[in-house]
Amino acid sequence: MLKYNHKLKFFSRLLRSNQTDGEKALWSKIRQRKINGVQFYRQKPIGKYILDFYAPTVKLVLEIDGSQHLEPEAIQKDNERDDFLQSLGFTVLRFNSREVLLELDAVVAKINMVVEEKLKS
Repeated sequence: MLKYNHKLKFFSRLLRSNQTDGEKALWSKIRQRKINGVQFYRQKPIGKYILDFYAPTVKLVLEIDGSQHLEPEAIQKDNERDDFLQSLGFTVLRFNSREVLLELDAVVAKINMVVEEKLKS
């Protein structure tokens, strides 16, 4: 089992009940094993982070970034987070929330493609 900061459990539950519009839209397309039968979890604590979406079977993390992620400090933190997750063997896909809302089918197609590749290997 992956270790996580137990103090994050409360915050992950809070985030699940207060999803952004982008997260809601994507969740409607990936929940209930809609992508190749792969189970995704939302707002999953791993280490000191809360992941937007996580598929343990294929070690895939999906992050939906708002405009605040364009700031230099946020970019650095995102890079550190991605490095940590990649050190655990995860693949991280980042999408901005605008992209999710305006190009949802393309985002889902990209996720589907990565999931298919991971299932084959």
